[in-house]
Order: sequence, then C-alpha cells, then structure tokens
Amino acid sequence: MNITRGKIISAKKVVIYGPEGIGKSTLAAQFPDPLFIDTEGSTKEMDVARLDKPESWEFLLAELEFVRTQRPCGTLIIDTIDWAEQLCIKNVCDKAGKKGIEDFGYGKGYVYEKEAFQRLLTALDGVIYAGINVVLTAHAALRKFEQPDEMGSYDRWEMKLGAKTTNLISPLIKEWADIVLFANYKILSVAADDKGKKHKAQGGKRIMYTSHHPCWDAKNRYGLPEEIPMEYSAIAHIFAAVPTTAPADMTTGSTTPPPVSATVPVNTATAPNMPPPAPTNTPPAPSQAPEPSYIQNIPPDELPVQQTQQAATVQTAPAPSPTPPRASGLPKALVDLMTANHVTEEEIRQAIAIRRYYPEDMPITAYDPAFIDGVLIGAWNQVLEVIEKQVRYPF
Repeated sequence: MNITRGKIISAKKVVIYGPEGIGKSTLAAQFPDPLFIDTEGSTKEMDVARLDKPESWEFLLAELEFVRTQRPCGTLIIDTIDWAEQLCIKNVCDKAGKKGIEDFGYGKGYVYEKEAFQRLLTALDGVIYAGINVVLTAHAALRKFEQPDEMGSYDRWEMKLGAKTTNLISPLIKEWADIVLFANYKILSVAADDKGKKHKAQGGKRIMYTSHHPCWDAKNRYGLPEEIPMEYSAIAHIFAAVPTTAPADMTTGSTTPPPVSATVPVNTATAPNMPPPAPTNTPPAPSQAPEPSYIQNIPPDELPVQQTQQAATVQTAPAPSPTPPRASGLPKALVDLMTANHVTEEEIRQAIAIRRYYPEDMPITAYDPAFIDGVLIGAWNQVLEVIEKQVRYPF
C-alpha cells in the first residue's frame, strides 16, 4: 500500500451544457489539441479533427479505446452526450429483444441503461488515465422542479437526458466530472416606463455559471468565480499544468498504461470506415480448440473421469519444449479459485475487458503478474461479481 501526499496533477473531466445554439461546440474546439466524436453532426461547419460518427454503442466504446491506446489528441470531446445516450438505450433494448426502454417494465430498463452507461464513464476514465482531457457537451432543458420541503415549484435548467433517466444518468455525469459549466445568456430586466410597472428584457451576453444554484447545476474544484465569460481564456489556466504522460499505475508503479493489443475490436458491420486491424504475429488457431491450460494444473483425482482421460492425453503428448508444466500456465491459486467457482478463462477475459483493463482477446498469461496477484486473486470476489452480473446474466 502506497501513501502519497500533495496535489495530483491529471487530465480534466469537463461537462458543458446549455441551450441549443449557444456555442458549446465552438468553446470545446478551443481546448488543447481537440478531437471530436460528433454524435449529432454539429461540427460539419467547423474546421476540427473528428472521428467517424458512431452508429452504435459498441462503436462509440471502440472509438474511446482507440483514443486511449493511440493517444491521437490532447482533448477528447463527445458532442453531445445526450445523443450518445440514445445509442446506449438502443443497445440495451437490442440485447434484450425489446422495442423500447419502457418494455422492461417497472423502471428496470432505466436501471439496465445506467449499468451500460457506467461502461462509458469507465472507458472515459481510461482516456483520462492516458493524459487526455475529456469534454462532454449536453443540451439543457427547463423542467418543473418540486422542492420536497417547500411549498410550490419553480423552473430549473437540467441536462436534456430524458425525463425519467435524468435521476439516474445525470447524477452519474455530474459526480464523475471535475468541472460542470452551465452556459446561458445573461438577461437583464429593465423598466420600460417611468412608473416601473412594465419591464423588458435586455442583454444576451453569453456567460457560464460555475457554482450550484437552485435554478441550475454547476460545480468546479478550482476556485472559479460564480460567473465567467463564455470564453476558453477564462478557464485556460486550469489546463496549463496537465501532464502529457499518464500518472503512475497504482499496481505496478509504472508510468505507462497496462499493456494492450495493437488493435481495437470493432464490429465491421457497424463500422465500415474504421481501418482494418494491423497484422499480428499470432499463429493461426488450430482447427480444434485445445483444452484450457489450467486443466493441467489440477490434480487428476479431482477431475471427472472424462476430464481425467483428457488431461492424461495432454500430459502424455510429446511436449514441444522442456518448459515446466506451470511455467506457461496460470498460477495455482487462480486455478483453485476458478475451479471452485466453475469459472472459465474466457469468462475472466470478458470481465476484465468490461472493466477496460485488458482487451478480451489477450490471454491471461500475458497479463502483468502483479495484476494477476493483486486483482484476479486478491480481489476475486469483485471479479466473480462482474462475471455473474455482466457476463453470465447481464439482464
């Protein structure tokens, strides 16, 4: 266990929301070395770098993995997050064979959506870990707000995330972010006659609110004034100290992310414009899948008859090299946990890929040994929970 002191300088998580047309995309384009994931086509008239418009939830996650591993920019911008939410809802419904999120009944669909949306925030944390700022833009909508301990109601600006999902998705985004900025027009009411009975609106200057107010949500951790001009120069000093390299890994002490594959798995049916995977030196798979390597590490008297015969066949086959039986296999402590809980290596790889630690196609033997000891073995209960809830029974 390491104890650190002092401030930790890292990339920033920013949310900018406001009415349509106020200039959220234009402001986001002024962040350091920006790269857009344009979910709604709002940057067509802007001279900016952008990835292909994601047509599916999995394609959006694949783009985040690409940014994390390749580091092609200094700031990643998802414009807008409320349009990305629609991809999430469609993905949840398609997997369950539902026509709409309401078809789950009793609000269950929104719970499933929240769990799926958490994958996006976890993937964005990986981008932050790689030293890349993340900016999420969102539309704002006025909603009637009922104060629980007060009489009456009033209008309140909130992120436009759907009337029912706001209570689930919006809090996730606000808690995740370091800075939440509400952009709006500064409107003044002035008297239109000498008696002061008639008033008219004047102004229209664009500003950003940085602190919470009963009529909107906002926050910051950098001592910003409550109102600032809607200009990047007002917050530029926050990003001046962002490091260009990733922080030290808590498990290995390394300053680079865990090893990942050179390519990102993408469904070519939904992403025809993505570049083809780079060739690898991995030998072609045999026509018949071999037995899992961890079978060799289980004593024969603990296996069923059929598996005992198969294990004997594997052990009696001529070895290609004098490598010890467990040198290229899994640690016995992990094998024991897998056997006791009937967990396969494939299920572990899927769970680790869901949490965005390693790609699914990477064998466990290629993981960092410290990761295997500290996470797979040391935090086995948490790994098993992910397998049960998100791999075996996602719904």
